[in-house]
Amino acid sequence: MDWGTLVATVSGGSIAITGTVLADYLRNRREQDHGVEARRRAVYIEFIAAAGACHTRLRQIAQAPDAEADLEAATRAALSDAGIYEVRERLFIDATTSVAGAGQAMFEQLRALQRAVAAGASPTSPAFHHAYHPYLGTVWTYRVAVRKELEGQSFSPAAFGWDEWDGKDRCPLCQAEVTAGT
Repeated sequence: MDWGTLVATVSGGSIAITGTVLADYLRNRREQDHGVEARRRAVYIEFIAAAGACHTRLRQIAQAPDAEADLEAATRAALSDAGIYEVRERLFIDATTSVAGAGQAMFEQLRALQRAVAAGASPTSPAFHHAYHPYLGTVWTYRVAVRKELEGQSFSPAAFGWDEWDGKDRCPLCQAEVTAGT
């Protein structure tokens, strides 16, 4: 019996099996990573959509506060009806730390806007704008964090011809307030 042939055959078979197992492992890993990315992308979009729906409802309430019997209850319902609480929990589970932190900051500013509207702030009042502009800034901070994570790219307000994300530089009411104060 030729031991060289036997050793070569066993070695070749071992290398082939190891290569197949490694290739299968890497393929499964790539598929898992793609699934995690798809799940994150979905929850990121769902979170900002829920925040947008809530923001829209809060603006409607602020524009016609007399249409609501109980402003506090109506503004709380705006958050619940938009489903923001449920999506926020999924965000905490699936998101990376940076996106979850940006999402939580956005949620906190949305709650500040909710409290301002519940207190009777109208869209043209300083109280509304003091809550709205920080919220808008955190919305953009969230978008930038998501974009950086998913695409590895970022952008700045200058890409849109803006000075800041919060919109104060483009807000006629806030600009009039700055002009009146100077």
